[in-house]
Amino acid sequence: MKNLLNKAIAIIALSAVFTGCTTNDEVISGTGNLGVEFDNSFGSNDLILSTQANTTSNNEVLKINKIKYIISNIVLTKEDGTTFTYPKSESYFIVDEATVASRLLELTNVPAANYTKIKFGIGVDKAQWELGAAGQGNFLATAQAADMLWSWSAGYKFLAFEGTFTSPTMANSTSFMVHTGQTGTNYNYTEITLDLPTKAMVRTTITPEIHVVADVSKIIDGTNKIKLSDNNMGGMGAMIMGGTNLPLITANLNGMFTVAHVHND
Repeated sequence: MKNLLNKAIAIIALSAVFTGCTTNDEVISGTGNLGVEFDNSFGSNDLILSTQANTTSNNEVLKINKIKYIISNIVLTKEDGTTFTYPKSESYFIVDEATVASRLLELTNVPAANYTKIKFGIGVDKAQWELGAAGQGNFLATAQAADMLWSWSAGYKFLAFEGTFTSPTMANSTSFMVHTGQTGTNYNYTEITLDLPTKAMVRTTITPEIHVVADVSKIIDGTNKIKLSDNNMGGMGAMIMGGTNLPLITANLNGMFTVAHVHND
């Protein structure tokens, strides 16, 4: 009986050893797809175009008719710290609140890995611009069709934020336009790096989706507070497309984006 008990213990111990040996870490290989969804809000409220009244900390009330921005140069960081740069020729997108399909960027042929960070640009980087009109590929025509290009000599609109507003000093509804881009020698391109709250597990059989919330109130009501009423052009509307406010607005964009969650399914 004692010998049988000893044999049973030995078998159990041996089984545990073999089980441990066969429970290897997952072998991650191949490529997969990844979605990056941009969900625009104003503060804690989901953004509704044209009808929603949105109040800033300066007590200016905005009704937003348009919000578009160029997302570019996407770089993903793996859990081991190495990075994957999405092909530059495919890495220019226009997110338009009015066009639902544009809010989901579909990245293909992404190396299978667990990703912990995402970096992207707002606008078109200067190196790409310096390739000239012929070097922009299809994106130049895409930007023209989306009204995200002033002209080739004036450059791309990196962000277009438009609507109407009232303020404590302006009771009548007045138009506003905020555009970022190249102004003189100031290029106003910026890059955003965001930590993911959970890993994006790209696999051949799993297409994760990173849900990015873009709080558009931060454009003029971020670290730098910009009053539209201070930029009213002789009663013709508030227009911010250059001057000292534009670098301040570009800096505000760094606080505009957060990752709400990651879906791994």
